[in-house]
Amino acid sequence: MKDRFTIGEIAKLHNLSVKTLRYYDEIGLFKPAEIDPNNNYRYYSTEQFEHLNTINYLRSLGVPLKDIKKQFEERHSDDFLELLKRHQEEIAQRISELQQIHKRVNNRINEIDLAKQSNYIHQPFIRHYEDQHILQLNHDIQSQTDLELSLRKIENTSHLTPSIFIGSVGVTLPIDRIKQMKYNAYNSVFLVIDDNQITNDLKTKLPAGRYVCLYCQDARIHSPTYYEWLFQYIEKHQLTITGDAIERTIIDQYMTNNPEEYLSEIQIPIL
Repeated sequence: MKDRFTIGEIAKLHNLSVKTLRYYDEIGLFKPAEIDPNNNYRYYSTEQFEHLNTINYLRSLGVPLKDIKKQFEERHSDDFLELLKRHQEEIAQRISELQQIHKRVNNRINEIDLAKQSNYIHQPFIRHYEDQHILQLNHDIQSQTDLELSLRKIENTSHLTPSIFIGSVGVTLPIDRIKQMKYNAYNSVFLVIDDNQITNDLKTKLPAGRYVCLYCQDARIHSPTYYEWLFQYIEKHQLTITGDAIERTIIDQYMTNNPEEYLSEIQIPIL
């Protein structure tokens, strides 16, 4: 029975690339049983198959190569058990992170679907919101530069990745500034977060309650007409404004090149 295999044969038998096997040899993880001194060809034996099977098993679990190499160098069952337990904890952490990402993506899908299917484009309507956890930076924002720099500050102080920002950014505009026709004089920027475990001095919430809302076919709120419609609706229904207006972009030029699909939302808390 054959007990001498070339690197190409081993690669085929174990569903690996020749490049991977050469790398394993280079780092001392899995070396050939024999090297022909005449041509430097690598040869492996069947006795090494279980060694490679163990490497493939641990790699399939996501164990780093450096940890696998250390295990083979020391070869203690307690160390092997500890390696698996440690990796189990890392997997649990990744699962938790993926669950948060899944929740964030699901919320984003639902928000876009709801907005696109709404019959209230450019028509005020009332919606009840539950508490929304946010990270909020309170200071005047009067330009796109101010906004972007503020988001970087939230990102850096909260150790969040930029991917969480997509579709989650909002700004607040005081009602008195709106009445003074200062439509770009925002007083805060915030980031909606789904992870209640995030702890940060910037963490607060948009309180649960009723909001008068308006979907606008724009990437950014720029027309005072939208607020005129909202105030007319509030006055007609004898509602009381209880806080700052909130503006959020739902669909912008980074999601579509069709301006007719742009969509933003204004929310004003009311009693």
